[in-house]
Amino acid sequence: MKKSQIVKAQTLGDWAYLAIEQHSEKTFEYESDVLKDRDPEALHQMRVGMRRLRSAVTGFAVALDLPKAAEEEKIAKIARQLGMLRDLDVLLETLERDCKPALPTAEQDALDTAVKYLRKDRRKVLQVVQTTLKHNRYKKLKQAFKDWLKQPAYQEIAQMQIQDVLPDLLMPQVSRLFLHAGWMVGDKLEETEVPVPEEFQYKVLNRELSAHGPALHSLRKQVKRVRYQMNLFSDLYGSTYDAYVKDMKEIQEVLGEIQDSQVLEEVLKETLESEIESSLPALAEHIGKTRQKAWQRWKPLQERYLNPAVRQAFHLQLLQPLPQGANGQVGTQSESADKAMDI
Repeated sequence: MKKSQIVKAQTLGDWAYLAIEQHSEKTFEYESDVLKDRDPEALHQMRVGMRRLRSAVTGFAVALDLPKAAEEEKIAKIARQLGMLRDLDVLLETLERDCKPALPTAEQDALDTAVKYLRKDRRKVLQVVQTTLKHNRYKKLKQAFKDWLKQPAYQEIAQMQIQDVLPDLLMPQVSRLFLHAGWMVGDKLEETEVPVPEEFQYKVLNRELSAHGPALHSLRKQVKRVRYQMNLFSDLYGSTYDAYVKDMKEIQEVLGEIQDSQVLEEVLKETLESEIESSLPALAEHIGKTRQKAWQRWKPLQERYLNPAVRQAFHLQLLQPLPQGANGQVGTQSESADKAMDI
C-alpha cells in the first residue's frame, strides 16, 4: 500500500477499505485477458487476486457490511473455477518443461498422449471459466464491489483503532494453523521433544503420503489463509513479523510441490490407465526424486514450527504492532521473538 494511504488509514474500517480496493482492482484487471485466454500469467494473477479478495472479505468480516452479491461464498465459487484451469496449466507446464526433456524417447511418446488428454480437458474447463465470467452472477459480484467502494458500509466495530484489534484478527487463524493435524505427518512428538527422523526412503515416503497426504494438503490451505491475512497488515508490523510471513510462503510452496507431485501421478494413472511405475519408470523416478527434495525442504520447517518456543514467539509477535504513526517503519522487536527466528 502507498505510504499516503497508510498514514490516513487509522481504523479497522479504513484498512478493510484499502484491502478490498486493492484486491478487487487487481482481480478485475485481468478479466479480459483471461476471457481471451491470452496468457497463463493473467489467469494466475486473477486467481491470486480473487483469493486475496476472499481473504480480505473473511479477514475483515466483523467490520464489513457488504451486499449479498459480494459475499465470501460467491467469491469462492469463482476462485475454484479459476483454480481448476490454473491447476491444469501447471500440470501441462510441469509435464512439458520439467518432465519430458528428462525422459527416454519411448516414454516421451506416452507422455504426449497424456498431454493431449489434458489439453482437451483444459479446453472444457476454459469454456466453463469463460461462461462464468460472462454470467450475471459474476457481473453482479463485480458491480457490488464497485458500488461498495463508492459508498462503503460498515459494522460499528469498524470505528476501532487498527492497532487495538490486530491481535484479535490474526490470532484465530494462527491458532487453527498451529493446532492442525498436518504438522504431525511423518513425525511424532515424544513428550516435549521433537526428534528429527532419518531421511525417508522413496517407498516409505510414498506410503506416508498415501495415508496422510490429504492432511498435508489441508495444512497448506490453512498456511495460505494465514499468509494472506498476515500480508494485509505487513505495514503495521516490523521485520520479525515479515520473517514469519516469509516462512508461511515457503511452507505453502514446499507443500504445494509435494501435493503437485501426487496430483501428477494420479492424473497420469487415470489418463494412461496404468501405474506409472510400470508404464513410465523413468518418469516415476523423476517425480519421486522431485518429491523427496521437496520433503527434505519440508522437514526443517516442520521441526521448526513444532517447537513450542517458536510458536510462543509467533503469538507474542502478533501482540506487538508498530505504534501509531510508525507508518510502516520497522520498530523495536521483542527479544524473545528475535531469538525465536534464529531457532
